[in-house]
Amino acid sequence: MDSGALDRQGRMAINGDTRQPRVLILGAGFGGLSAAKALRNAPCEVVVIDRRNYHLFQPLLYQVATAALSPAEIASPIRSILSRQKNARVLMARVAGIDSARKRVVLQGGREEAFDYLVVATGARHAYFGHDDWERYAPGLKKIEDATDIRRRILLGFERAEAAADPEARKALLTFVVIGGGATGVEMAGAIAEVAHWALADEFREIDPTQARIVLIEAGPRLLPAFPEDLAAHARRALEQLGVEVQLGRAVEACDETGIVYGGARLPACTIVWAAGVQASPAAKWLGAEKDRAGRVIVAKDLSVPGHPDIFVIGDTALVMDDKGQPVPGIAPAAKQMGRHAGRVIAARLAGRTEAQPFRYVHAGSLATIGRSAAIADFGWIRLKGRIAWWLWGIAHIYFLIDFRSRFIVALQWLWSYITFRRGARLITGGDGEM
Repeated sequence: MDSGALDRQGRMAINGDTRQPRVLILGAGFGGLSAAKALRNAPCEVVVIDRRNYHLFQPLLYQVATAALSPAEIASPIRSILSRQKNARVLMARVAGIDSARKRVVLQGGREEAFDYLVVATGARHAYFGHDDWERYAPGLKKIEDATDIRRRILLGFERAEAAADPEARKALLTFVVIGGGATGVEMAGAIAEVAHWALADEFREIDPTQARIVLIEAGPRLLPAFPEDLAAHARRALEQLGVEVQLGRAVEACDETGIVYGGARLPACTIVWAAGVQASPAAKWLGAEKDRAGRVIVAKDLSVPGHPDIFVIGDTALVMDDKGQPVPGIAPAAKQMGRHAGRVIAARLAGRTEAQPFRYVHAGSLATIGRSAAIADFGWIRLKGRIAWWLWGIAHIYFLIDFRSRFIVALQWLWSYITFRRGARLITGGDGEM
């Protein structure tokens, strides 16, 4: 794209012609959509590019994986979300690279999209710490396909155990391993325990689902390192009351289709879930930018890429430091704040205001649920646990769902599950369906 100058109406003047500046946003997650909405009244064209046609509420993916919710209840079409924003359009495509010198985004297939401003919000993927071959045996949880695959594996474990004649094979089929003691791992382990102990408790004849073994493995010294130690200890006790075995300080050394090796011992297991780490998308490589060990782009105080004031990187793709010099956590509220900030900075520049606008993260609190009526909440000034924290967790997650219809349906599903102890999305889909 040829360089030019903005006129007083925010239009780009090039060779005597005028047009509105073009803002490309890569990724329609929390950060990308927040950036787009912050530009709703700006004199520019906003183009949101995503490889899928829906926005996904990732914090509830584990509930799809454990049959509490169906995929449609935590996803909304991007076009529907932005349908009333007249300066926005949506392009479904996969990004292959960024030519920052020419101000072009290269899409898979060779197509190029020009930009005046660029917001990169392409998120993160699973990190297996040099053992990428483990992914086929221990899937992570980042997209709907992951959730439905894990759901299939969990439910098939019980079905195959019902048909198994060999006691050892049956034992392995009823052993479920979750690797990683962060919020995702804790929530997943608790949810699997609920499936085994309540949802399926009286539905089989040859096996007793309540005898399933759920093992949560964390290489570090405690669970939930982002939470205060007393809340993390409460979470561990709540998990153990649900029947989850918590193994700390023992890293996984090997992983295959028959189980894992950790702490020098082998554990036969047919269902393994990975929740131990994430790695940023290839944005740093696309931009030729400096990155940290997790692949996150090291950004300037206004979230722009150093040397490229017209390119912003936000969310899980960016390494951003808070006022205390600590990395901003990779959670939805943080991504939304970054998206709003990037959008406002661009809008200010389009209006002719070029003064520095550093990003300041405001931590509203941390929430994690362990299971039925059990959760923890840390707001800094107050810490909550138990039933009150669980209700607060539910209200917060329903509130942050973008689509009103989804909020209503999820609330009804949770109420139904709470009253009946059942889970309504127990469908085995995908795979070949063979036992």
